[in-house]
Amino acid sequence: MDFSNIETPQLIFAAAFILFLLLIAARLLVKPLRLLVKVIFNSFIGLMLLLGFNFIGGFLGISIPVNIVTILTTGFLGIPGLILLIAVKILNLPS
Repeated sequence: MDFSNIETPQLIFAAAFILFLLLIAARLLVKPLRLLVKVIFNSFIGLMLLLGFNFIGGFLGISIPVNIVTILTTGFLGIPGLILLIAVKILNLPS
């Protein structure tokens, strides 16, 4: 391409505008990916909490089913989520 008829300030402005658009696109792509990684990590921690409780709860005669709802509950809420699931189980509420 021949850029000889374009003035330098216009070329600099165009390059800066393209870089700005690339920055916006990168931010739009990175935020959902970061959120997805965080949800997966927290779900893994929730799974470990559930498996640990089921191991110990086996001696006490109580266990919580391991499924996507219980994993996400303990993943998002952590220890309070596990306590919530235990309370639901003890009160015989449908889980």
